[in-house]
Amino acid sequence: MSNQIKLVLADDELLFRQGLRAILSKQKEFDILFDATDGKDLMEQLREASTLPDIILTDLKMPELNGVEATKIIHEEFPDIKVIALTSYFSKPFIVNMISIGAVAYLAKNSTPKLMVTTIKEVFEKGFYYDEQVMQFIQEGLLNPSEKKLKSSFDTTYFTRREKEVLELICKQLTTNEIAEALFISPRTVEGHRNNLLLKTESKNIAGLVVYAIQHKIVDLDSKF
Repeated sequence: MSNQIKLVLADDELLFRQGLRAILSKQKEFDILFDATDGKDLMEQLREASTLPDIILTDLKMPELNGVEATKIIHEEFPDIKVIALTSYFSKPFIVNMISIGAVAYLAKNSTPKLMVTTIKEVFEKGFYYDEQVMQFIQEGLLNPSEKKLKSSFDTTYFTRREKEVLELICKQLTTNEIAEALFISPRTVEGHRNNLLLKTESKNIAGLVVYAIQHKIVDLDSKF
C-alpha cells in the first residue's frame, strides 16, 4: 500500500522492541521498514536504506550512539524524517531538550498502545504532536533571559494577519484541511502560508515553527478561534 506510514524502530531492549513491533504491525496503515539495536545501528541502516521512513520511534538511552545524538544527526542528514522520542524519563528538561534538537513528539515508554498509534498518525498528518503538558513545558522551558529580550523587541508586522491566523491554528494542531475550512480558504493557500512561515522563521519543520511561535509569544494558545 502506497499510502502506508513507513516506520523505523530503535531500542536496545530486545523485548521492548519486539513488543513495539508486534503492536504496531497490527495496524494496516503502518509499514515497519526495519528496527535498530542502537543509534549507531540506526544511522548505518538509514544511510544504506533504499526506502526512507516517514517516522522513526527511538529510545533515548542506548549504547554506542544514544537517541539524543541520533536525533541531532537525523535532523541534519534526513530533515524530512520525523522523530518521535521514546523514554522512561518524562521530565521537563529532557522534553525541552529533545524538542529543541528536532523531535516532533514525545512518548513515555509506559504509554498505552492506543496513545502510541494516535501519536504516530497525528505526527504523519500534522508534522508534530504535543499534548497540553508538553506545550506547557515548551512555554516554560524555552524562554531564557536572552530570548525574553528578543521577544520584547520582536517586530509583530513581520507576519501578515493571515499568516498569524494560519500559525495560530497550526499551533492548535489543526490539519491543513481543517485550517482551510476554518479560514474559508483553499488547502493550497494554507500550504502557501505555511511555506512562507517556514521561510520567515527559518524553521526546518512544523515542530520548529510551533516552538518559534511559542518562544516569541506570537500566538495565544488559550484563545478560541
